[in-house]
Amino acid sequence: MIKALVKESPILLTTSRRPKKNTRTFCRDLSSIFPNVKRINRGKLSLEEVAEKALELDAEKVMIVGRWKEGPGKIWLFRISEKGLDAVPPLIYVKAVKLRRDFGENMPRGRRMKSVAITRSQKTLYAIKRLEKALSEFFNVPILSLKEIRNKEFDAAMWILADSSNRIIITFKLIPELVKVGPQIEISHLVWELTR
Repeated sequence: MIKALVKESPILLTTSRRPKKNTRTFCRDLSSIFPNVKRINRGKLSLEEVAEKALELDAEKVMIVGRWKEGPGKIWLFRISEKGLDAVPPLIYVKAVKLRRDFGENMPRGRRMKSVAITRSQKTLYAIKRLEKALSEFFNVPILSLKEIRNKEFDAAMWILADSSNRIIITFKLIPELVKVGPQIEISHLVWELTR
C-alpha cells in the first residue's frame, strides 16, 4: 500500500478574525478530514504572525477561512515564503456549507481520517479538472479512480462535482462505505488570477 512515501509538512488552518460559530465548526470539520491539517485559533494574530506560527509548526502552507454573515465565505490558500504569505490560486468563494453534524450519524464521533484522495472526475468540465489539480497539489493528495482509492485503502475520498447549474460542489465520503460525511462545500465562484 503506497499512500505517502515522505513525511508531509502540516498545513496550518485558521480563520479570519472574529469568526462565527459555524466557521469554527467548518474548520474543525476540515481538520478532521485532512490528516496533515493543523487547526489553530486566530485570535488577534496578524497575517505576519500567522506566517510565523506556521513556521513554528513546520508548515509550508496556510489555509484561512473567512466569514460571510453567519458562516464561511471565502477560503484563501497560501504558501510560506521569505516575504510571508504568498496567495495560491484559486481563491474560493463559498456559497453554502453543510457541516459534518448535518449528515447525522454517518460519521462515527471522533473518527479522524488518516488518508484521503481526490476521486477523478468522469466529466471533462475544465473548471473541475483545474480545481482537482490545484487542491491535489495544495493538500498533497493524489487524484485517483474510485477503484484505486478502494484498492489502496484510503479512509476517505473527496468528490468535486458540478450540479445541474454547473455550480461546483465538494463533498467527502467514507471509504469503503461511500457514505457522505461532510463537510460539503458549494462554491459560488473561483478566482484564479490573484493580485497582491
